[in-house]
Amino acid sequence: MKEWLRKVMTGRYGVDQLSHALLILSIILMVLGAIFRVGILNNLAMIVLVLSYFRVFSKNINKRYQENMKFLNWWNPIKSKFYNFKNKIKQSKTHKFFKCPSCNKQLRVPRGKGKIKITCPNCHTKFEARS
Repeated sequence: MKEWLRKVMTGRYGVDQLSHALLILSIILMVLGAIFRVGILNNLAMIVLVLSYFRVFSKNINKRYQENMKFLNWWNPIKSKFYNFKNKIKQSKTHKFFKCPSCNKQLRVPRGKGKIKITCPNCHTKFEARS
């Protein structure tokens, strides 16, 4: 069975991040279509699923690679903002966050130190704040 699959996939693009995202989108659309009983969502989910499989079995590797890179250029900033927000929430018990008044860089200082003078490492602006 493994050998057969290996032969089928020889020269094909395979699975990448965009294929995973399309598969997840398809599942979400199917679930929403089932919950709200909207047939068009199920049809749209099937179209997205077929597109995902088309990408996996495509032999135009360069074109699929370019599509994936465009997707990653769009997705990575969103993913980065999500992870930064998640880390900020985790660290909110031990640290307080400020923005530099001149360059708007986000600064992190430990909580419970009272009124402190903060120096921005980016622009060296000094300002006072209560931690």
